[in-house]
Amino acid sequence: MDIDVLNMFLIAGGTLALPILAFMASFLLWPSVLIKVYYWYWRRTLGMQVRYADCGGYRFCYSSRGKPGTRPSILMLHGFSAHKDMWLSVVKFLPKHLHLLCVDMPGHEGTTRTCAEDYSIQGQVRRIHQFVENIRLNKRPFHLVGTSMGGNVAGVYAACYPGDICGLTLICPAGLRSPNASPFVLQLQALERAGSTVAIPLIPGTPQEMEDMLRLCSYVRFKIPQQILQGLVDVRIPHNDFYREVFMQIIGEDSRHSLHDHMHLITAPLQVIWGKQDQVVDVSGASVLAEALPGCQVEVLENCGHSVVMERPRKTAKLIMDFIIAQQSTSSKKHS
Repeated sequence: MDIDVLNMFLIAGGTLALPILAFMASFLLWPSVLIKVYYWYWRRTLGMQVRYADCGGYRFCYSSRGKPGTRPSILMLHGFSAHKDMWLSVVKFLPKHLHLLCVDMPGHEGTTRTCAEDYSIQGQVRRIHQFVENIRLNKRPFHLVGTSMGGNVAGVYAACYPGDICGLTLICPAGLRSPNASPFVLQLQALERAGSTVAIPLIPGTPQEMEDMLRLCSYVRFKIPQQILQGLVDVRIPHNDFYREVFMQIIGEDSRHSLHDHMHLITAPLQVIWGKQDQVVDVSGASVLAEALPGCQVEVLENCGHSVVMERPRKTAKLIMDFIIAQQSTSSKKHS
């Protein structure tokens, strides 16, 4: 073989080997770094830009794509101990021209941590309203989407600030007095009777606890390598004391049933999406909302757990878009 050709193959092989070796090293030694790079790459691929909104010493971190247009802007509120990037799987299937915003909830990821008052449901509602006003999102009514804890916040927000909202999507929302207790709620009740506040299933501290949490939250069984489980735990461990503080606030007397106590004040068109096999917040909560607000549209997804956003992202995106388009069509007919 010609020496120049041999050198070319060696150089090409070396060039390819370096990123492969870097990936393997990250996977084996620093999986948490790999996870952060993964989210960065996914945001970049989908055109989501990270931005900040400063409000008198308080900083919100959010990602956004697009500009306000003929469709309403969509603001997405994530669940407990998650972050804005959890919505990327749904964003992938939403039209690129839509104006989308995914905000880190109070104290989560890049948004400021302050006092425990901000982590109650009412406290989070006040902070999200502060964010909305700061970026002037409510110049025109927008569509609000929330899941789990974020669903509780979104529902109470819609009740407290009806003029801001043109539509509301609640995905497996917490905050209801459901007819049936979920396995997670039963587990919590057992822990309370035992006087234990340490072993909260949604705050894992080991790879095994992380795997258990994923099994609790998902009907679909994802096969996740041990290194990735370790990386997911490594990312969370520095924040577990904060998560514990938030958790105690949202299950406290003033927050536990906030959505239930405010749902009669919701006037915006309401869409409810729930996984039929949800083990965290029982699907019977959907009937509570349907009875209280007869005009609401309920979609129960078969073979799906609490993590609807991760398990059924394409379906979730389609349901949200179909609902928004239908509401706009209804509104146009009323004004014609």
